[in-house]
Amino acid sequence: MSKSIRVTWLSDITMIKEVLNELSKICRAEADRWYREPLTGALLYMNVGERMALIHSEISEAFEGYRKDKQDDHLPNRKACEVELADALIRILDFAGDNDMDIGGAFVEKMQYNRTREDHTDAMRSGPGGKKF
Repeated sequence: MSKSIRVTWLSDITMIKEVLNELSKICRAEADRWYREPLTGALLYMNVGERMALIHSEISEAFEGYRKDKQDDHLPNRKACEVELADALIRILDFAGDNDMDIGGAFVEKMQYNRTREDHTDAMRSGPGGKKF
């Protein structure tokens, strides 16, 4: 797929919102055992800072995988960057699901907003202080 093709998926925003919100519930359910003491099943507390740091660590691991052009250790048929970004996405969706966030709605609204941002135009991006990277 060419990177220059404009995405037109926003015509079905209800489906995108529902899929992302359902994925957040699935990720939360899959992660539930990590919030429980293994021997007793007692609920463990992990603060927001710890959870955000874990998301950040996955992004850092993705960067290292990309920088070193490494294959993943656990899924050797995949690049490490790809797998670590998937881990970050899982952690993000888990957090959203645990906090009853409408991550799907926020995602669609943010994508729509970004299409209209003045600072995202080619002229602004290439101007002084623009978003060149």
